[in-house]
Amino acid sequence: MSCQTTVHEAADWPSHGGQAAALLKRFGLPADHVVDDVSANLNPLGPPEWLAGWLGTRLGGLSRYPSPDYASARQAIAAHNGVQPAQVLLTNGGAEAIFLAAALHASGRALLLAPSFGEYARACSAHRIEMTEHVLREPHFACEMADLLEKAANADVVFLCRPNNPTGTLISIDAVETLLAHTQTTGTQVVVDEAFSDLSIDVEPLTALLKRYCHLVLLRSMTKFYTLPGLRLGYVLASKNIVATMSHHQPPWSVNHLAAELVAPLLADSEFARLTQQWLVSEQPRMGKALQALGLEVVPSHSCFFLVRPSVLQRERGVTSADLFERMLYKGLLARHTHSFKGLEGSWLRLALRDESANNRLLKVLHDCLC
Repeated sequence: MSCQTTVHEAADWPSHGGQAAALLKRFGLPADHVVDDVSANLNPLGPPEWLAGWLGTRLGGLSRYPSPDYASARQAIAAHNGVQPAQVLLTNGGAEAIFLAAALHASGRALLLAPSFGEYARACSAHRIEMTEHVLREPHFACEMADLLEKAANADVVFLCRPNNPTGTLISIDAVETLLAHTQTTGTQVVVDEAFSDLSIDVEPLTALLKRYCHLVLLRSMTKFYTLPGLRLGYVLASKNIVATMSHHQPPWSVNHLAAELVAPLLADSEFARLTQQWLVSEQPRMGKALQALGLEVVPSHSCFFLVRPSVLQRERGVTSADLFERMLYKGLLARHTHSFKGLEGSWLRLALRDESANNRLLKVLHDCLC
């Protein structure tokens, strides 16, 4: 196949992973072209096997409004995280949590990392928040703390993603504490999105810091860990005052009955969590080494995905990330483009981990595409 990739504006590309239909159409492939999706960061073990049967037993509740305060779900989350129920806000996925956090600072100033998840900028834009960027420099995308602290002093809120999406890199707990101590004196709120903390290796959540820093807000997603992108389920952990204020910005009953009732049994499934961690510890290091062995430039990741691009030698031979994306798609694998990530502009690809068999197929396709 001869690969001829046209340069497109970022706005012309889907802004999230898992958008196979739009990309097949974009590259002139038939709608029934079979693709394995490695563009969306979801747990390949889920949803839990018991979920389908459980949902069937709860359909009767659809004829009633959910509890407006979601007390049972919040109690389960609080117990799971060692906080008080009043410190928990249940949300319609992680995206609603991001927009609610931004709503606290409407018409204010925000500091965002780049590259990072695009919904932070969208949420800030929706609430007329002026944005400043702290750029993570390739190829390692490390966070330079002096610059971050200086810029944070002039912001009302800082948005961090830990581990960061799409790079998989991690800001250490010590660095977060340094930022929190600094912003405690400047009145800057720190919002940390921990959507991938439970799909990561050697990543300790920041929950314990809530006791010492009342301006810390943690965002969590249950969508990715339990593979429930169509159900939408997330939550916020913060001080009682912040949670109470955020709840005033939340539409009534934004979380549906099935999602709210599902929180407690999901969190109680310790076997599913154990199997997920077993998969991750096995596949994540293996795939990192295997991707490097293909000659790819691989950003060291702590999570269930890798940011990669062809090496200098491969690029000199004419294989760009755009070429690689298209070749993979023709061979039935959908990677995550990076046109919608500020600071990447399509020059890298993000690859989500699946089970061993699917990961081996990914390596085979990559090998064929790079040859």
